[in-house]
Amino acid sequence: MSERYVIGVDCSTTATKAVVFDARGRAVAEARRTFPLSRPRPGWHEQSARDWWTCTAETITEVASSVDADAIAAIGLTHQRETFVCLDGAGRELRPAILWLDGRASEQIARAGTDEVHRLSGKPPDVTPAFYKLLWLRDHEPDVLDAASRVVDVAAYLAHELTGEWRTSWASADPLGLVDMSGFTWSPTLLAAVGLSTGQLPELVAPGSSLGPLRDEVAARLGLRAGIPVVAGAGDGQCAGLGAGVTEAGLMYANMGTAVAAGTWSADYRWSRAFRTLGGPLPGTYTLETLLSSGTYLVSWFQDTFGAPSVDDLDLSAEDVLEAAAARLRPGADGLMVLPYWNAAQTPYWDPHARGAVIGWSGYHRKRHLYRALLEAVAFELRLTTEGVVADTGIAIERYRAMGGGSRSPLWTQIVADVTGRHVDVCAETETTALGAGMLAAAAVGLDDTDDIATTARRMAHLGTTVEPDPATRARYDDLYAVYERIYPSVKDLFAPLTAAATDDGETGA
Repeated sequence: MSERYVIGVDCSTTATKAVVFDARGRAVAEARRTFPLSRPRPGWHEQSARDWWTCTAETITEVASSVDADAIAAIGLTHQRETFVCLDGAGRELRPAILWLDGRASEQIARAGTDEVHRLSGKPPDVTPAFYKLLWLRDHEPDVLDAASRVVDVAAYLAHELTGEWRTSWASADPLGLVDMSGFTWSPTLLAAVGLSTGQLPELVAPGSSLGPLRDEVAARLGLRAGIPVVAGAGDGQCAGLGAGVTEAGLMYANMGTAVAAGTWSADYRWSRAFRTLGGPLPGTYTLETLLSSGTYLVSWFQDTFGAPSVDDLDLSAEDVLEAAAARLRPGADGLMVLPYWNAAQTPYWDPHARGAVIGWSGYHRKRHLYRALLEAVAFELRLTTEGVVADTGIAIERYRAMGGGSRSPLWTQIVADVTGRHVDVCAETETTALGAGMLAAAAVGLDDTDDIATTARRMAHLGTTVEPDPATRARYDDLYAVYERIYPSVKDLFAPLTAAATDDGETGA
């Protein structure tokens, strides 16, 4: 067999992608399936876990039929983080899965978001960890947790479908907020707080290790060889960083997707409000990550709300048209500025009540001004959080490795470079997250004659263009940044009553 491949599977918030990679990190086949996300109440986000498996099976089947399936050596998994589902003894959903961006647990965050929880889990009090949503279930739907035979993350759910085993990597499960990060084990203290036992949770293994062999009947359905290893990955943010080659200090990945997750490598366990601490994709290491829930989410929101322009005759997308209009404006969008907390505030404020704000409106402003102000807001936020990591750790961040849909925007990446004063290396591979899962799978089977994950990552990661900051524009953005960092402290006390007003009964967390 002259060539061997791995499949990287990325089961994200609204879609599953399966990509076949060769030993050099080149994508040779890929498939994508979307699935729905429901919002039954303001701030709530739910999903059917069965859709995760249906779309994963369909995408793997499609890519396996596009190459020599006998040459596929392993499958690697990555996924949306913090999302979890409660299952009965037969593996059926007791209720819809609750997603990472679900904001229902603000009361539980206020009550249980202690320094001890932060120290154990590495996660500041925030809407994202499942820990607080499990407390919400204990308060409001206790029968669900009492009846749950299993409470699992996305990776464990898929691993069981593929292998029959209830296993996940600690770098997949720790975003749930139930793992003792000092030793990568389930924390008895945190489990007791939500009323769960280790028997209800999947077995934890190191990233890059086998979750089990592919079951015979599943292999026949997918068109693959039975028995190939399904390899433990990590959450989508950590895998995106690995796919970008961030395996040492001084680099920070910037995953400009639905959310903007930016992280750097650490050999030691640290916990701080300046970042959240995650298990690194290299076993025994850590990822220090900042998070803004509103990334390309804002672009989609803008188009859904104000319409998506297009020029079909010129083969331009809606984003092309909006960017062309926004690029004609001066930095600062003629005095319009956005606070981009459409889905609460994470790093460094960790405020579940926070919401978006637009200030500086005048009769002169048009849609193009708002669009540019949204892009600039994400860049301002990235500067704010990066400087927080640098100040807290003393680790100099010299450049970003950018990936995700936003990284394909020349305007947006230039704004990021100008606002932050850092070089932005754009990853050549579009599906960098799936590539990270593929790297772990490749190292697990020695696809390129090495089982070292860092070496494999260096061989398989590829960069495209580099965007350099413009000194003159950066100086203008320095002045604007001084305004931006004052907005949240000035309006933060207004958000809680607005959040209460958006609920049916006037009480948050109900």
